[in-house]
Parts: sequence; structure tokens; C-alpha cells
Amino acid sequence: MSLIDLEGVSKVYRVGEQKIRALDGINLRIEEGEFVAIIGSSGSGKSTLMHLLGCLDTPTTGRMNICGNELSSASGDQLALVRNREIGFVFQAFNLLPKLDVVSNIELPLIYSGIPADKRRARAKQTAIDVGLGDRLSNRPTQLSGGQCQRVAIARALVNNPRILFGDEPTGNLDSATGQMILGMFDSLHAAGKTIVLVTHDSAIAARSKRVIEIKDGRITREYNP
Repeated sequence: MSLIDLEGVSKVYRVGEQKIRALDGINLRIEEGEFVAIIGSSGSGKSTLMHLLGCLDTPTTGRMNICGNELSSASGDQLALVRNREIGFVFQAFNLLPKLDVVSNIELPLIYSGIPADKRRARAKQTAIDVGLGDRLSNRPTQLSGGQCQRVAIARALVNNPRILFGDEPTGNLDSATGQMILGMFDSLHAAGKTIVLVTHDSAIAARSKRVIEIKDGRITREYNP
């Protein structure tokens, strides 16, 4: 079975009396070790698709299997369990806690996993070192550059050793040079065997992947290898 397997997936939101069909009959398979980009303009449905793939939501209709877990009608607790064990997220806005230092931000997923304090602290420190933040362990986000904050976010996403790493416009708040550096980290993680899914509106960023999935009006309109 594929690492990610969606069959006939639709997502409908109700806004007052109106129904909004954000996704319409999505069929998608992503294999372990792939580097995939999902591209589309604002309102295309790509963010809704990422929410499903990242176990943040369930489809209205259709079948969804993530990392061997049938999640088509999963509860919030079931989604949270798979999300914590199998998935790491890197967001455009970093989403770091400003009062916590680098190591404390990185170790947050380990707290939810029930890892003992000494072990999670050691693992968080090592992951910070692995992404080039060994000299910034006690700094808070306000003392870091944008690129360093995104490195913290990547370390936090990796600290549980997830099978899938999602990037949601991960360079959107960075200058071009820093953005290229962060994309280089994704390239290296993919080369090491990590499954990467990037969600973006930028075709140049999508071209870094090995497979591009274009989405428009809630449907996959094209797939190609850049």
C-alpha cells in the first residue's frame, strides 16, 4: 500500500445555507521516499488537501489511508495519534512559542509523545545541532533570524522522526537567499530518504520536487515530473 492513498476524496464545508466544495473527487497516491509538490493558486483547494494529508481533518466522502491507517471517518484523537507519530509540519509563519528557547520549542512534539524529560531534552539538542543551530540552543525566537527560526521549525518537525515531512509555503516569510538555503535542507532530507510534500503557489519552488501535482477548483488537473 502507498504511504498516502486517497480515493474519491471530496471535502464540503457549510457556510450558512451555502455548501462550498473545496475538494472534488481527489485520487492521489504518494509512495515512501517521494518528493512531491502540490501547487495551486489561492482558493484552489491545496490547503484543504494538505489538511487532509496531514491528518488535520477528514474527508466528507471518499477513502483516506495515511501510513497504513484508515482515517476516512477517524475521530480527532485517532487523527492526533497518527499526526504525532507519522507527520512533521513546517509552516510559513514558523509557529514557534516566543517565550521558549530553541531546545524547548524543538522538544514540544516529544512531550505529547510521552518521552521522559531527560531523553527528550537530549534528542531536541541533537536535532538542533543537526540543523546547524548548535550555537543557538538557549536563544529565543526573537533573538534569531528568519532562516534560523525556520531551522528551529524544521528541527521540531523532525524530532519525532516522522515518515512524512510537510512544508506549507515554508519559504514564504524569507528572503530569496535564505529561502534557497531552507529548500536545500529539504533536498538533503529527501536525499536521506525522507518523504517530502511541499504545498506552494510558486512554480520555481515546485520545480525542486520530483513530482508536481497541480490543483484547481478542488480537482487535480495535471501531474508531471519537473
